[in-house]
Amino acid sequence: MPDETPIRIAVIGSGPAGFYAAGHLLKEAGAQIEVDMLERLPTPWGLVRSGVAPDHPKIKSVTRVYEKTAAHPRFRYFGNVTFGEHVTRAELLERYHAIVYATGSPSDRPLGIPGEELPGSHAATEFVGWYNGHPDHTDLEVDLTTALAAGGAGAERAVVVGNGNVALDVARMLVLAPQELAATDTADHALEVLAASRVGEVVILGRRGPGQAAFTNPELLELGELADADVIVDPQELERALAVADPEAETDITSRRNVEILQGYAAREPKGHDKRVVLRFLVSPVAFRPGEHGRLGAVELVHNELVADENGALRARATEERETMPAGLAFRAIGYRGLPLPDVPFDERTALIPNAGGRVLGAAGGPPQPGEYVVGWIKRGPSGVIGTNKKDAQETVDAMLADLSANGSGSGHSPARADGEEVARLLRERQPELVTYEGWEAIDRHERSLGESAGRPRVKLTRIEEMLRVAAAEKP
Repeated sequence: MPDETPIRIAVIGSGPAGFYAAGHLLKEAGAQIEVDMLERLPTPWGLVRSGVAPDHPKIKSVTRVYEKTAAHPRFRYFGNVTFGEHVTRAELLERYHAIVYATGSPSDRPLGIPGEELPGSHAATEFVGWYNGHPDHTDLEVDLTTALAAGGAGAERAVVVGNGNVALDVARMLVLAPQELAATDTADHALEVLAASRVGEVVILGRRGPGQAAFTNPELLELGELADADVIVDPQELERALAVADPEAETDITSRRNVEILQGYAAREPKGHDKRVVLRFLVSPVAFRPGEHGRLGAVELVHNELVADENGALRARATEERETMPAGLAFRAIGYRGLPLPDVPFDERTALIPNAGGRVLGAAGGPPQPGEYVVGWIKRGPSGVIGTNKKDAQETVDAMLADLSANGSGSGHSPARADGEEVARLLRERQPELVTYEGWEAIDRHERSLGESAGRPRVKLTRIEEMLRVAAAEKP
C-alpha cells in the first residue's frame, strides 16, 4: 500500500463492531486510509444506543471511544442511508477498495411453538428496542395493565424464555421501581407504560441448568439489588439442576460464580417486596395457550434432563413431565438472528455472512470475495460483550490490510472510481435527507438538553422525522 495512495473503505453499520473496525483502520500507520460509514438510521452506536438496558449508563460510556474515531479527519458518517436502496453493493465496490459489513443480528430467533403469535407474546428484541426508543419499535403495542387485569389467575405473571443477559434485562425492566426508572434514558412512551405495569412476577425459564446459563456475573448479581423485587430460586429445583456434573462448566470461572450466586439466592429469605423474579431451570415452553379475549393465558412447559452428546457437552432432553403455568405475558430471549443484505452472500442456516477470518466467502468452502469483509455478530453470531467486537474487528482488519498489500501488484479488487467527493454527491442525490456526523451531534445535543431539564441523561427522539428535523436545523 503506497503511502501516497488513498485507500477507501466503506463500513456498513455504525454499531460497536463497525466503529472498532473503523478505529483500527484509521490507526494504521503508513497507509492513507479513508473510512466512510453508512448507517440506515440517522443515529449511530447500534445496540449501545438501542440494546443496552437504560439503567446501565456506564456501559454506554464506551461511545467516547467511538467519538474519537468519528473525529478523525479521514472519517465520514452518512446516516439515514440504506444499503441496497440508496446505494448498491456493486456501486460501492466500484468506488471503494473494500466494504466491511457490520450490520449485526437485528432479528429474533422464534421458538417455533404453537401460540407464539398470540397477543401478549413478544420477541425480546422488539421489547428491548421499544423501551430503548428504537424507531423500528416505537409503535409496538405493549399492554402491561388492562389486559393483565382482565386475564384471570396468573395474568400478572410474565415469563421470559432464555438464560442470557437479554433475558435478565427484560426481567429487570419489568420490575424496576418507578424511582429506578425515572433517572434513565428509557423512551418516554415506555416510561409511562412500565410505571403503570401490573406485572407482579417474572419467571425466567432456562432449558438447561445453571451451570450452562449464559448470564454474566454482574448482571446476575444485579438482580439481588432491585429495590422492589425479591429474587426466588427453589433450592430443591436448583439441586436437581446441578445433579449432573458438567466438567466444562466446573472449569469456567463465570459458570462457577453464576452457580454460587444462584445458591446464594436459593438460601436467601425473601424480603417481602411487592414483586418477584423467579429463576427456573430444566424447563422449556412447548406451547402458549390462549386465555380470555384470545390473549396469552398460560404457558405449557416440559421438564428436561441433562444428557451428554457425542462430544461430552450437556444438552437438554425432554422428559414426560409437563406443567401448565398461567401467564399473561411472554418474552422470548433465545438469541438474535442476522438478516441478509441485498446481493451479499448469506447462510440461511447460521444467519451469518459466510466468511473465513472476516473475509466474505461466495459460498461455504468457496474462495473469498475480493474486497468484501465482515465484522461483529453478522460475522460470528450473537455472542460476547461489547468489547468482544474489538478483537473480532482487529482480525478482519488484519486480513483486509494483508489483502490490500498483496493487491499492490494489481491483483484482487481495485475500484474503478475511488473518488470520495463523487461518493458524497451520489449519496446526497439518492438521499437528500442524509444525516452527517454533525447532524447526529445536533440530535445528541438536543436529546441531552431535554434530559437535563428532566434530570435524566437524555430524552430520546424516537421517530425518524423528529431526528431529521433536528439534524436539518444545524445545516449551514
